[in-house]
Amino acid sequence: MVGGGSIAGLMAARVLADHAEQVVVIERDMAETGAGLRPGVPHGAQLHVLLPAARRQFDRWFPGFSEQALAAGMLMIPGGTRRYVNGERKVAVPDEIDQLTGSRPLIESLVRRRTLELPNVTTISGRVMGIGVDAGRVSGVRYAPVEAPLAGLDSVIRADFFVDAMGRSSRLGTWLGEDGWDRPAARRMTIDLNYATAFFRREDKEPDASPVVDVLTQDRSPDIAGAAFSAIEDARWIVTIGGYGDHRPGQNPEDFARRLRTKFPPEFGRVTRSEMLGRIQTYRHGYSLRRDYHRVRRFPAGVVAVGDAVATFNPIYGQGMSSAALHAACLSLYLRSDPDTSRPAAGFFDLQKVVVDAAWSVSTSADLALPHVHGPYPPGWRLSNWYNGQILAASVVDVSVARRFNEVTNMLRHPLSLCAPGIGLRALNVNHLNPGRGEGR
Repeated sequence: MVGGGSIAGLMAARVLADHAEQVVVIERDMAETGAGLRPGVPHGAQLHVLLPAARRQFDRWFPGFSEQALAAGMLMIPGGTRRYVNGERKVAVPDEIDQLTGSRPLIESLVRRRTLELPNVTTISGRVMGIGVDAGRVSGVRYAPVEAPLAGLDSVIRADFFVDAMGRSSRLGTWLGEDGWDRPAARRMTIDLNYATAFFRREDKEPDASPVVDVLTQDRSPDIAGAAFSAIEDARWIVTIGGYGDHRPGQNPEDFARRLRTKFPPEFGRVTRSEMLGRIQTYRHGYSLRRDYHRVRRFPAGVVAVGDAVATFNPIYGQGMSSAALHAACLSLYLRSDPDTSRPAAGFFDLQKVVVDAAWSVSTSADLALPHVHGPYPPGWRLSNWYNGQILAASVVDVSVARRFNEVTNMLRHPLSLCAPGIGLRALNVNHLNPGRGEGR
């Protein structure tokens, strides 16, 4: 049983299909066909990045996924993303695999279609309202059908394994606490990120459809955090501007285009010369959240959590879909280890912790450097912040540092790999030879 039919839930269902006779996905706004926006994904209109880590997992679980994505209109971009820091072009380092670009609704629709093609995966339109536990393990799931959302008309379906993929608003911990089980401790970091996204018409004759990202550090730009654009399906550009705190990129088309022309490299201005399609979409991400399921001691057997139900990060780093895919890989590894399912799934949460730690480290270490973010600060943060600044500065000009940095941000390597002596010493030497680099973030 899977609660939630977004990418995390669909990937979990795909994994469970190899181990269960029947897999049921309960989702309140499941769209079985098409690639439209869903109410359950309020950020669906914003720019999403399919990092190499996610694409590898999608091709693993859905053979031919990349080819199917291209047939559906996604684009294959050789060489990866053009990256800037404060308007300065980073040294070009081709990504390990070519990048697939497309909108979040299209990507999710492809994953949904492939998952629901499996003969033992079905869906129920409804909202999960609670789980039942009998003799220390999950026994059923209570849900409110979309057709009968009135109180007292909930339905119950038997389950011997439950995956919570209900997103950051998941109430699994609350339900368990009310039934006497331990609730996972939650860590919250307020970041106040505000997005504004617009779509522009893209001419077929455009010579270069590579995604472009420019990150502005706080000392250079107190109002705008950065911008990015990418070519997507239906001959469109998707362009996003992000701001922190009270700085909210608005819905005024003229102001949107002016910011792109005056604050960012020329590529951004060229995109804005095309026709804007529809209205500007805004979204606010108030805080990052992590639930420490790996620390829980009293927990029912047959229950796990994945995706944003476990950790949700600053979306500017594009880790969401990759994290969901890697959580599914952890679930597969756990289930293939022939676990004792009469006991809590501690082995799964230990595997998942490695993935969550990596993504959390990348996002929060950068967020903590922002003046409006006030912790919580981990031990040794000042030293790690200085070191990360050295790596970021060196990655602009040095190929070796840039390659390792990209591998970490693409979730192909753990952040600790940036601490390898060869990388650290190289970064320090590069910055020493280029005075002014590495002095701040």
